[in-house]
Amino acid sequence: MLKLEPRAQPSQAMSLASPLIALVLTALLAAILFAALGKDPLRGLEVFFVEPLNGRRQVAEVLLKATPLIVIALGLAVCYRANVWNIGAEGQYLLGAVAGGGVALWLTTAGIVLPKIASLPLILIAGVLGGMAWAALVALLRDRFNANEILVSLMLVYVAQQLVNWLVFGPWKDPQGFNFPQTKTFDASTWMPLLLERTRLNIGFVIALVAVALTWLFMFRMYRGYQLQVGGLAPAAARYAGFSSRAALWLALMISGGLAGLAGAMEAAGPLRQLTPHISTGLGFTAIIVVFVGRLHPLGIVFAGILLSMMLIGGELSQSRLGLPNALTGVFQGLLLVILLACDTLIHYRLRITSRPVVVAAKEAA
Repeated sequence: MLKLEPRAQPSQAMSLASPLIALVLTALLAAILFAALGKDPLRGLEVFFVEPLNGRRQVAEVLLKATPLIVIALGLAVCYRANVWNIGAEGQYLLGAVAGGGVALWLTTAGIVLPKIASLPLILIAGVLGGMAWAALVALLRDRFNANEILVSLMLVYVAQQLVNWLVFGPWKDPQGFNFPQTKTFDASTWMPLLLERTRLNIGFVIALVAVALTWLFMFRMYRGYQLQVGGLAPAAARYAGFSSRAALWLALMISGGLAGLAGAMEAAGPLRQLTPHISTGLGFTAIIVVFVGRLHPLGIVFAGILLSMMLIGGELSQSRLGLPNALTGVFQGLLLVILLACDTLIHYRLRITSRPVVVAAKEAA
């Protein structure tokens, strides 16, 4: 019989190395899958992990796509360390895009031209408030009615998507958009400034790095962050110390929702520059993988966000270069997460082979 036994002391080195091990094993399984699909495994791995970094413009695209993943994942890391399982960051991202995009659309349709130093803070703050408002619904239902935050946050994602659809098909639809479900293109005064010329990379990446530093300070250098982590690791000890579980719930979800909303506003005013039904690309769900690959640490999340961004772009390239389905990216993301969770299990537990109990053997003999 196989039995999992807790290890006396989990290996810290293996805990840090497990994301790299999971990545290598995922690449090996990907090569096998490429071969099964009749493609050159080396060429497939090159498309996924090399070509996204092959040039200045390609690197800029990787960083651009990594920006919302990093920002959303930072908020999720705060939640998960507090043992609050927010699975609906995608919905909070969408509400941030709606709120921030709504401000940009209002400035555009009203003909109000503000300098970027005035318009961008309005858009980003609106995005943060939109994401926080959507997360507040989760916190309220959990706090008032003890509703499961996993189910509530997940179901609210679909409500948020329908709200976006209603707006872009209805009151916010561009009357001169040839009947396409989209808003007007926002005025240039509301666009995120570019970091590199002839690329789409904007200052959102700098904002993401600032958010990384602030999240690290909050989690590891501030008393409130310490309270959240104690509440997540040892709820009984937190109650004994007088820490409020209700305050931890609200604070964790407000931070997570605010950062997800910030990512949505930056996407609306950044590369998209308008709202469409396709603003939802699953970034909120992909950010969950980023959190665990990054070991719930802000610095690890940066590298994990870039890695997952490479996989997303590699999946797009594999469609045009190799004729592979888009679903392959989701398969690789799932493999990476499952292997990482398996590595974590073996870090904390050892697998032992034990003989069958005598009583069981006697019953089978009878």
